[in-house]
Amino acid sequence: MARAIMLQGTGSDVGKTVLVAGLCRAAKKRGLKVRPFKPQNMSNNAAVADIPGDNNHGGGEIGRAQWLQAIACGVPPSVHMNPVLLKPQTDVGAQVIVQGKVFGEARARDYQALKGRLMDAVLESWGKVGEGADLVIVEGAGSPAEINLRSRDIANMGFATRADVPVVLVGDIDRGGVIASVAGTHLILPQEDRRMIVGYLINKFRGDVSLFDDGIKAIEKFTDWRCFGVVPWLKAAARLPSEDSVVLERLASGEARALKVAVPMLGRIANFDDLDPLKAEPQVEVVFVPPGKKLPADAGLVVIPGSKSTIGDLLKFRENGWDRDLAAHRKRGGHVVGICGGFQMLGRMVRDPDGIEGSVTEAEGLGLLDVETVMEPEKTVRNVTARSVPFDLPLEGYEIHLGRTTGPDTRRPSAIINGAEDGAISADGKVIGTYMHGLFGADGFRGKFLESLGIKGGGLDYRAEVERALDEVAAELETHLDCDAIFSLAR
Repeated sequence: MARAIMLQGTGSDVGKTVLVAGLCRAAKKRGLKVRPFKPQNMSNNAAVADIPGDNNHGGGEIGRAQWLQAIACGVPPSVHMNPVLLKPQTDVGAQVIVQGKVFGEARARDYQALKGRLMDAVLESWGKVGEGADLVIVEGAGSPAEINLRSRDIANMGFATRADVPVVLVGDIDRGGVIASVAGTHLILPQEDRRMIVGYLINKFRGDVSLFDDGIKAIEKFTDWRCFGVVPWLKAAARLPSEDSVVLERLASGEARALKVAVPMLGRIANFDDLDPLKAEPQVEVVFVPPGKKLPADAGLVVIPGSKSTIGDLLKFRENGWDRDLAAHRKRGGHVVGICGGFQMLGRMVRDPDGIEGSVTEAEGLGLLDVETVMEPEKTVRNVTARSVPFDLPLEGYEIHLGRTTGPDTRRPSAIINGAEDGAISADGKVIGTYMHGLFGADGFRGKFLESLGIKGGGLDYRAEVERALDEVAAELETHLDCDAIFSLAR
């Protein structure tokens, strides 16, 4: 079995995902065979990964974060890197994915009772991930300080104690109160859990790191834990795909550029990292529009992203008045792209006769494409290679969706995937719908698409940019953390 170390946070969104990715890349550069692992993740930003030994399945779902961490390790992503994935559908319920496949749906209270049954799957995947590896770097979820959930925990100390994996605690100084959060975690953890922690690190420090020297002394006084270092604000992290919608609340519009792309922030937004390659383009400004705000009138392109709850988000779309903004955008000659759930919303009607998404079984669409969608129980999950029909250029991405879309506009497909037509295009060519995630990641297509909007694009190798960002994060961690000590404590 490979040696392992685990990063847990004093809270959610303390930067564990990027730190694990950076440490994975640092370990790889040292010549180690390293793998990522996250027992349980909650995110609608999913990726498609291989299901080892299942040659008849198109692929399985894992959190996008573990997909990124696999890239950092230089290995293909596997469903065993994230054996339990929760995809929120409502405020109180989520779809449960186990080892890449849909396990069922559960309300929050029911899921707490279900977790005990899922530990076997977590430990099975844990064994598979470690095969042939020198080191596994594990990412926790939320915080071990949520002791009210400890009895059935599979994501933090429940896993660490069962698998005997030492823990490094991560505190986020940017949100304030970091001394109290680290010391408070030490205070409330039971002895069995506290003994698993071998030290801590401080993340997201702005300014002169030496100014926190007294803070380190204070934490040592309360906890007797060693400090592995203070990590500065990692600018390169902004060039990496974001894991979940928590980050959307902090996204602000950047400087004005030649093309403004407006993206409505749907309540169950999914796979919004589809927009990352556009954000990386120097002539493109991507603006995420929160509920209650109008879609900007000066946007040249509106992208409606994926959704985990198409009908629910479609109803909210209208409540926000975004349907009127979108109609005005089209009247001005603006372009629209709908991806996955966004594609379904662009049609005339979305029907869910089996109530797969919830109690509302149909909703009128936005009417920008002459198509209709019917939700069906079987889920399409696969990586794909494809070709853009309007630009005759290669595409590469993935599909994760329910539903079948038909109608006259599908006779103008947006892509050919595995020999089959996908998506739809309006008669004037300005509204495009597709089920394919990741299409903007194809450099050639992205360049030609931007040219069609009158913008100079292309020349950017997006995947190479992600690789460079991972290298930069790893270099920063080598500078500011005692990586030798962290890796040596793995067992």
